[in-house]
Parts: sequence; structure tokens; C-alpha cells
Amino acid sequence: MNAARCLRPVASRFQPSTLPRVVRRYSSNPAYQYIQVSEPKPGVGQVTLNRPKALNALCTPLIDELNHALQAMNASDKTSVIILTGSEKAFAAGADIKEMAPLTFAEAYTTSFIESWSLLTTQVKKPIIAAVSGHALGGGCELAMMCDILYVTEKANLGQPEVKLGTIPGAGGSQRLTRAVGKSKAMELILTGKSFSGKEAAEWGVAARSFPTYEALMEGALGTAEAIAGYSKVAVQACKEVVNKSQDLGLRDGVEFERRVFHSLFGSQDQKVGMEAFAAKKKAEWTHQ
Repeated sequence: MNAARCLRPVASRFQPSTLPRVVRRYSSNPAYQYIQVSEPKPGVGQVTLNRPKALNALCTPLIDELNHALQAMNASDKTSVIILTGSEKAFAAGADIKEMAPLTFAEAYTTSFIESWSLLTTQVKKPIIAAVSGHALGGGCELAMMCDILYVTEKANLGQPEVKLGTIPGAGGSQRLTRAVGKSKAMELILTGKSFSGKEAAEWGVAARSFPTYEALMEGALGTAEAIAGYSKVAVQACKEVVNKSQDLGLRDGVEFERRVFHSLFGSQDQKVGMEAFAAKKKAEWTHQ
């Protein structure tokens, strides 16, 4: 879908809020309409959802731009880790209802509607940190949960309210939320459409950590991203792979998979660099090989 065809934003009465500071744009990327890209620190790429009048409601053109930017960062030697964020008022208030409402079953089914929303879980091998402030509802909550690390403000507003629209979560919300909080709590949240705070998200294990303010959130996300970017890209990618595999395999098969990846890293240069530097009490100079 062409970006120009994106339907009229919802919640247009809201005014744009202050966006995270864009330090440097990726000069090789096109001029996006619904996102901003930057490199706030060496090795750290940042994608900021930028549909402020619609509280970053997710429409297909926005997702197309997001996938393009993430794939570019995934392929870039300059990027080791990615931060995905929105504004202080909204990470993403949900899917654009005006885009979804007219669809028939045949149209949604034959076009695999919203399947592309999950491409970041299958195509991006580098770690993605979601920094969530304000609203993250429906598709916005699902997008946040797709990321590898989820940071939130204490007052962030998350939830899967699809039942209120006569439908269900369609981008993995029922599956990821259940894995995080268990069947009973997930049933309560999804069947009632009740939202939950960022503080609760951290307490329940949906989020890795909550922060008291938006500024602290962005500082925390950047600090974690910098730490990850300082390690071997080979080891970091392997870490992400084995943790993700734990969600698909039983314990015995998962441990065997982990051990095989562990063994394989003995063929990397960075395994030798890291262990030799540790023995010599020196800082490792990673080759990323």
C-alpha cells in the first residue's frame, strides 16, 4: 500500500508531543513519512514512530516504513542494536481502525493482513529494545512485546482491548501476553479488555524494567543499547537466537540447541579474543568475526 493512501489518522484532536531527540539521520535512507531514524550513539540505531496526531496508530504504510528501516539497520555494519520508540504521549495507541473496519474476511485472509507487522521477529537478527511511554494498546502493545527487551514508564498504558471492538488480538498478543503473565491473568486482561500500567507490566514480567519518567526511560534504553553494542556482534546475535529458541522448544531440546550454539562459537575469532582478554585482564578488542 502506498503511503499516500494511509487513511485519515484517528484521534486527530491531539497535538504532537515532544519526540526523542534525533541525533543523526541515516543519510542513505529515504525521507520517511511516518517514522524517524537516527543514530544516537555509535552502534545504536533508533526508529521513532512519528504519527503524532494519530498517537502513532499503526497503519500499513507505517509498518512498511518500519520494516524497511529495521531491515536497513539489520544489514548495516554500523548498527549493533536497535531502539524502537514513539513519543512521550504514545508508543502506539493501536491499529488504525479506519483501515481495518471495511475489510472483509476474504480481503483480510487472502492478503494476510497484518502478517507483515511481525517481520521484525523473523527477519531482524540484531537486538531490538522497545522504549514505551504513554499508550501502547492493541497492535501497539503487540509491537512492543515483539521486541527483545521491553522498557516502559511506570505510567505507560498497555493492553489488548480488541474484545471491545468485537475481535481478538491478531498480531501475537494472546500468545506473548500469556507466555509472560500466565493463562489466568492473560484471560482476565484479554476477555475484559482491561489495560494495565507500565509499573504492573514490569511487576508481571511483561516488561524488563519500568522507569519513573520519560527522560529516565530513554536514558535507560540508550544505556542498555550502548552496553550491548560494546560486545561482539557474533556473540550478541547468538545470545538472541538461543533465548528466542527457548520460546519454541521444550527444556531438553532447548538445552541441546543452546549447547550446539555454544560449541559453534569456539569457531569464532571473538571467542578467542574475549577469553584471552579476560585471562590477560585487558579490554577485549572485538573483531566481530
